[in-house]
Amino acid sequence: MKVAVIMGSDSDYKVVKDTLLVLKEFDIEFTANVMSAHRTPDDTIEFAKNANNNGYDLIIGAAGKAAHLPGVIAAVTILPVIGLPIKSSTMDGLDSLLSIVQMPSGIPVATVAINGAKNAGLLAVQILSLKDAKLKEKLIEYKEKMKNEVNEKNEKLQMMIREEF
Repeated sequence: MKVAVIMGSDSDYKVVKDTLLVLKEFDIEFTANVMSAHRTPDDTIEFAKNANNNGYDLIIGAAGKAAHLPGVIAAVTILPVIGLPIKSSTMDGLDSLLSIVQMPSGIPVATVAINGAKNAGLLAVQILSLKDAKLKEKLIEYKEKMKNEVNEKNEKLQMMIREEF
């Protein structure tokens, strides 16, 4: 399993890093690159066109402002594309979200929340787990761990309430 993570700017890395941490936690091979739909369109399109032949299973595109990157990628590949809208200095990332989620018919981009880097990684894991039983098992364990953490927090809360009231 191999995922390409493409960000429109190096300033997106501070958000995208959480995506990479999730992929690493699940032992998914990845590459991460800065490519721009506007400033390096030829390189971006070339990469996306060849991603399937180069062994990638999925692409995550992270971009702020106009955020055309995931859509440009999706237009030229058959691989699933996950869009990660980055909160920019204008419109609190709403411009990014709308640019990514409002794709024309026939060019789907799965989209996570603004700065939802962790969920971008987890969605990639869920998609890839459809063809990998070991990955599916890791995902089940991850969800169980989350459930246990919430239950522990609830127990602590209940103890605090009993003590205070």
